[in-house]
Amino acid sequence: MRSDRIKKGVERSPSRSLLYATGVTEQSMNSPFVAIISSFTDIIPGHIGFRDLERAIEKGIHTGGGQAFLSSVPGVCDGIAMGHKGMHYSLPTRDLIADMIECVVEAHAFDGMVMLTNCDKITPGMLMAAARLDIPTVVVTAGPMMAGMHRNKRRSLVRDTFEAVGQVSAGTMTETELCALEKEACPGPGSCSGMYTANTMACVTESMGMSLPGCATALAVSGKKRRIAFESGVAICEAIKNNVTARQIMTRPAFENAIRVDLALGGSTNTALHIPAIAHDAAVDLPLETFDILSRETPQICSVRPGGEDFIEDVEYAGGIPVVMKELKDKIHNLPTVAGITTHQSADASRNDNPDVIRPASNPFKKEGGIVVLKGNLAPDGAVVKQSAIVPEMMKFSGKAVCFDSEEMAMERILKGDVKAGHVVIVRYEGPKGGPGMREMLAPTAAIAGRGLQNSVALITDGRFSGGTRGPCIGHVSPEAMECGPIALVQDGDTIHIDIPERTMRLDVDDAELAKRRAEWKAPEPKIKTGYLVRYAKLVSSAGSGAILKD
Repeated sequence: MRSDRIKKGVERSPSRSLLYATGVTEQSMNSPFVAIISSFTDIIPGHIGFRDLERAIEKGIHTGGGQAFLSSVPGVCDGIAMGHKGMHYSLPTRDLIADMIECVVEAHAFDGMVMLTNCDKITPGMLMAAARLDIPTVVVTAGPMMAGMHRNKRRSLVRDTFEAVGQVSAGTMTETELCALEKEACPGPGSCSGMYTANTMACVTESMGMSLPGCATALAVSGKKRRIAFESGVAICEAIKNNVTARQIMTRPAFENAIRVDLALGGSTNTALHIPAIAHDAAVDLPLETFDILSRETPQICSVRPGGEDFIEDVEYAGGIPVVMKELKDKIHNLPTVAGITTHQSADASRNDNPDVIRPASNPFKKEGGIVVLKGNLAPDGAVVKQSAIVPEMMKFSGKAVCFDSEEMAMERILKGDVKAGHVVIVRYEGPKGGPGMREMLAPTAAIAGRGLQNSVALITDGRFSGGTRGPCIGHVSPEAMECGPIALVQDGDTIHIDIPERTMRLDVDDAELAKRRAEWKAPEPKIKTGYLVRYAKLVSSAGSGAILKD
């Protein structure tokens, strides 16, 4: 066992002495040492229920014959960090989490890991560490929260708080109603109740084979989730016994399964950052174009908020990810999973209890997947858009640019009413380097929707979007403005043409004029000049390659 290096031999007597000090018994010295990597915190709703799940995992590990050790990593709530300086730090925590896990697991020579996670950057950070370390690993995502309820109508975070801010500014909602909604939109523990980034990443994790069947959608408040946590503890001991390591699960075909399920669900565009980054640590070549290739042949068979009207709990009650894979079965590779069964076996054991929520592939909501990649002279290295959240009449759009060099500038003008129908809002210097940290743009996109402009205004940014964004919002524009990408050269009044079916985005300015503007361009002063983000900005790659930190 890996852990023998800290517990076997005369020379390891000091290590054993320290282990005995923690309460490890002499008998347990012969057991596999298993790390429970938890991101418990009191400030993220998706993580406040972890103490119970940690205990369930620990019981499962001991039942399976292992010795459990709890270790922690930090987490950031994107919803709380949104719209201010805090969001600069969100994406960079993904790489910090992966690095911290690597350090702790290698330093203590653990034989395997159970990772307890839930929210946006934390799940991909943990998966990056699993891929990098390549030891037996099982991931437990802690589950979605139930939908909120107000005036006998189900509610969700994005439409009933973020978009409501825009409605108040437009005068179509009172502040009293907003205050009532904010108390009910998020009713308790769990990741937010739509197909936002946290739940999308949970579904990606299960469909990749790194979680037990049913884990992704089992509600945070359910006994089912606790049973899955216990069974995950047992499963890691079997994986250690059989030496089933993370890279044996996280293969190129497994990443393709994950992308297909993501596309079928109409999931968050953030997966176009996270899946390539995880693949990079797994030594799997997975270019951004993979999303578009698979999207053209993968139907969207779920329509969950923000793009649709269903909630993640509806997907759970319909049968969860095993049913999604069953409906896509001819496109899903039959691969091993951490459960000891294959993806097809998991799918075959499921039953679709609501074909209106998880539709058959023969009757999809849309013929193509939820995410597509656009290219053109405005984004030579690519940009990403969630077409599942766009109405048909906005799939082709031309408009006049209104340019802002920060999210705050854009938000102020949107709320003032300066953004009108027919505008293409450009928000730049918000990329991985320019942000720094590639902030999510949920506040301005929600304000646009709240003011009723989501079907007449487009937004383009080198930043990124929350999984809660809807409307023609194009992110991850590469190269970013801080690298003098073409988005830095756009001027107010320029015409921009967007054609999502053709996968193009074009700035209607000739090459000679762009060359002149490029020669006159000067990089702005960095927004943040001290601390971790300065180092991050120097190392981070473009969004087109997953915003990974360069070796």
